[in-house]
Amino acid sequence: MAPINVGLMGYGFSTKCFHLPFIEPNQDLNVYAFLQRARAPVDTINMETGVHVTADYPHAKHYRTAETFLADPAIELVIICTNVETHAEFAEKALLAGKHVVVEKPFTVTSMEADHLIAIAKKTGKVLTCFQNRRYDGDFQTISHLISNNAFGKITECEIHYDADSPAWVSKWNSPGLIPGEGMLYGLGSHTLDQALQLFGRPKSVTAFLRTLRSIKSETDDAFTVILQYDGDQKDLLVTAKTTIVSPMERQMKLFVRGREGSFLKFDEDLQADQVMAGMLSTQLAFGVEDPESYGLLSTVKEFDGKIQTFDKRSQKYVGKWPTASGRYLGYYEDVVSAIRGNAELRVKPEQARDVIRLIELARKSHNKGISVPWS
Repeated sequence: MAPINVGLMGYGFSTKCFHLPFIEPNQDLNVYAFLQRARAPVDTINMETGVHVTADYPHAKHYRTAETFLADPAIELVIICTNVETHAEFAEKALLAGKHVVVEKPFTVTSMEADHLIAIAKKTGKVLTCFQNRRYDGDFQTISHLISNNAFGKITECEIHYDADSPAWVSKWNSPGLIPGEGMLYGLGSHTLDQALQLFGRPKSVTAFLRTLRSIKSETDDAFTVILQYDGDQKDLLVTAKTTIVSPMERQMKLFVRGREGSFLKFDEDLQADQVMAGMLSTQLAFGVEDPESYGLLSTVKEFDGKIQTFDKRSQKYVGKWPTASGRYLGYYEDVVSAIRGNAELRVKPEQARDVIRLIELARKSHNKGISVPWS
């Protein structure tokens, strides 16, 4: 079967770090075309890598306008890596042009835009999905496994962290006002809130606190705490998603889960992005494999796995460093291909991406009004 022709809109950091390294090894995908507005340079031979697609991908087609790019009938799958305010517009145009679509996170700026795209995808019969690659993080795969195997019994608390101590890239948020789609809640929050929804479902209510901790006056948040409360069988559950840019720690906290039968505490982020930036190929055996030093600590009332845990007399618990599953972003595009070809159900459904955006909207509403707001 011929590979699927891929067209990428945008040639920035996201395209080069999070998409191409996991598309190129996939034999079912062909990097066919790019949208990059910059004019092709005259001298591409001596050009630095990563500047222009015509130098890095000389065999791919180069388009400078969205209109000519989307008019190419050979493009079958469009990957949107442009500024967030263009996501909904470009996704709609691509779907109406008969393309399958992957949208970089955040999916859209508003849930209304997301609902509109979902309706178009259903009408056209094309695959529409969001790039929630963090579902393929080793730590998320690990906690999903432990929860599904009832390691904690009835869970009462879960904290999902994604902290970055004084990251240089927040300096681009220099507007005093709130620009729709900007800030940590839309950025890193798109990942942690998606993970929370995947693990526990829609909450009963949302309570949020947003902050601006960088040294400027701005309504664009760079730190947030979002608390999700549940009802029914999960009425005792409290889920917290947190990000801050003030975190001078040796190792950043990642996951903390407590239940009636056990707990899990883990530090350190998934390493796949760092490995790509260091030049490692996503097909290398060591790619996505975490150092045992970063394994999370599993403590349980009863023995969960005798090969990993030992009985700790002081705490009277079974304790052990639980191996982190290997992170594998390659799996994201493998799953997209399977969905396009009708071999498997789409893993990251657009309705799930829509719920993340709705959760962001409710969090902002909660913060602005200083109240807990119900899911709606």
